[in-house]
Amino acid sequence: MTGKATIDLSSRVAIVTGGARGIGYAAAERLLSSGATVVLWDIDGEALGKAAAALAARGRVSTDVVELTSAEAVAMSTEAVVARHGKIDILVNNAGITGGNAKLWELDPAVWRKVVEVNLVGPFLTCHAVVPRMLANGYGRIVNVASIAGKEGNPNASHYSASKAGLIGLTKSLGKELATSNILVNCITPAAAKTDIFSQMKPEFIQFMLSKIPMNRFVEVEEIAAMIAWLSSEDLSFTTGGVFDISGGRAVY
Repeated sequence: MTGKATIDLSSRVAIVTGGARGIGYAAAERLLSSGATVVLWDIDGEALGKAAAALAARGRVSTDVVELTSAEAVAMSTEAVVARHGKIDILVNNAGITGGNAKLWELDPAVWRKVVEVNLVGPFLTCHAVVPRMLANGYGRIVNVASIAGKEGNPNASHYSASKAGLIGLTKSLGKELATSNILVNCITPAAAKTDIFSQMKPEFIQFMLSKIPMNRFVEVEEIAAMIAWLSSEDLSFTTGGVFDISGGRAVY
């Protein structure tokens, strides 16, 4: 990338789920560089500490260890953020897992359910807790990190594909519900990026994903972070319930 557009997020408070690594870390880095105060939510306390230390020089960053599939934990963490910072302006629902690769009938039902819990129920719970705070302030931007798999349905990934398709549907529904409230809800559908999530996939599945991308490369996390930053800003003013492709030409709709 040759340059970065100036996006003003000064005075904004953002929560980034799954913020300790990968796309979440890159998004936090970009939001901090744009002036936001960033709160990283993740289940991995050790990784959170390392991420916060690495990001500290860029701006105001704090962390919470949060089990995103627990309504009680999410509600308590939301109140903790408000107590520290007074408000929540931006929510980036990034945390997700793949659950490995197998044909639907070969997947353990417990694994299938876990993927849906983390990838779809988790964003529901964060929105359930955070939206009332945004409504009270009369402002908000919510960015859900879905996947191209949610549009196309990757073979040997029915759990992941279904969870991300559900997240697209959640985005469209919530966007309509909040359309007159100055709270905009959008999602992105990236192709695969080289993050720790690759360790949950079979090599042949990684190669399959690469073969589907016309640009013949994986997306960089910094490219995804740039789109998240714009969707988190006031520059976005007349789009809600939108699905933004960042798939190197793979998406056909």
